[in-house]
Amino acid sequence: MAKEVTTLEENYSQWYNDLVLKAGLAENSAVRGCMVIKPYGYAIWEKIQAALDKMIKDTGHVNAYFPLFIPKSFFSREAQHVEGFAKECAVVTHHRLMNSPDGKGVVVDPSAKLEEELIVRPTSETIIWNTYKNWIKSYRDLPVLCNQWANVVRWEMRTRLFLRTSEFLWQEGHTAHATQVEAIEETKRMVYVYERFLREWMGIPVIVGSKTPSERFAGALDTLCIEAMMKDGKALQAGTSHFLGQNFAKAFDVQFATKDGGLDYVWATSWGVTTRLMGALIMTHSDNYGLLLPPKLAPIQTVLVPIYKGEEELSQMLERLQTLKKELEAKGITVKIDDRDNVRSGFKFAEWELKGVPVRLALGPRDLQNNTIELARRDTMVKQIVPQAGIADCIEQLLPQIQQNIYQKALDFREKNTFAVDSYDEFKQRIEDGGFFLCHWDGTAETEEKIKEETKATIRCIPLDAPQETGKCMVTGRPSAQRVVLARAY
Repeated sequence: MAKEVTTLEENYSQWYNDLVLKAGLAENSAVRGCMVIKPYGYAIWEKIQAALDKMIKDTGHVNAYFPLFIPKSFFSREAQHVEGFAKECAVVTHHRLMNSPDGKGVVVDPSAKLEEELIVRPTSETIIWNTYKNWIKSYRDLPVLCNQWANVVRWEMRTRLFLRTSEFLWQEGHTAHATQVEAIEETKRMVYVYERFLREWMGIPVIVGSKTPSERFAGALDTLCIEAMMKDGKALQAGTSHFLGQNFAKAFDVQFATKDGGLDYVWATSWGVTTRLMGALIMTHSDNYGLLLPPKLAPIQTVLVPIYKGEEELSQMLERLQTLKKELEAKGITVKIDDRDNVRSGFKFAEWELKGVPVRLALGPRDLQNNTIELARRDTMVKQIVPQAGIADCIEQLLPQIQQNIYQKALDFREKNTFAVDSYDEFKQRIEDGGFFLCHWDGTAETEEKIKEETKATIRCIPLDAPQETGKCMVTGRPSAQRVVLARAY
């Protein structure tokens, strides 16, 4: 089965598509640009959602839900916001269909035209801030710390499963604060929640940084982001957190009575991650055998495969495997016994490797006699014969080791492919091979645009945790306060 997957060296793009489709994560739908997330893919997303939801709630946030449809007039209230999303908006103009006059189908009922057209949610700042106006009257009503799990629509012209689709799933936090300091603290707090989630759960190291003005979220005063490196050396923006200032509060007239009896506009943030994390998971860890899932997010952490001839041997195998399954489940480990009788064990091995299951246990007749079992690690592809006794304890200790090893491999890869470059000519040559480049930039939009036009690379972020290192812009020679991260990106 693994041979059906194009190798990443042969065609990286096709390798990615093969993994998504053949590992049963998602497929294209009948609606152009939209995807069907299949059960195995959705099970991974549910684990992402559950873990991140807890981390968000642990920081004091609560979940709510806001409408999918947004009055078009709401977008006109914040000029930068509408400009940023205008080309991606899907618009509802009518609310009823009717049989066509020729009786061969249905058409829009012209008498059912909406008084005001509705935008299908591309993001929720406008509808939420219109709502917050009713919730916030005094400093005692602040902060408001809301998050929602939802779907959004951004009408993309070029789509790719998980990475860029016209409809996708996400969480979006929207918070309101009494002071600028509180809002900035919230913006930073949440980007570091994302950093920790990717590191601890997804096994993905990221760089935390601030976007340049031209790359900020539409309507934000500052955008913080996390940038991950994929196996082809390209960057993937995996999450963002925005300091919105008072822009949306002013647009929707959200004012509050301050402690000293005055009146002030509320300070705002928004932040989110999407099903794009699924693409990051695939492209950071996977290989030519298939997916490689970190144990914390694997729907099946251990698969048990009987190797047998005839019904009698199968019955003996299953009896022992059921006992092992209960021992593993008692440790909180998710287990599946693959007892299919219509495919050979070699096919099963390849399939579970393709699906990225962290540990495989295979039990044959000799193992039954010797009280042993074959243990195979997906991260190293190493197989060994181990005693059945204590196998649950063994795997309980092994899964965190696999989780750490997966992270370390990704970190080593990023460090190996991160370069400090001071010459623009050298940069233009080396960017063709991919990687993160730490370069000096003079801070101007003109230089940033020149780099983008000439190399197809963008400034991914201005790192928050990097040391201040003065130098000269590699393009213009003008002074630079610190290095920025440049890369080609998804």
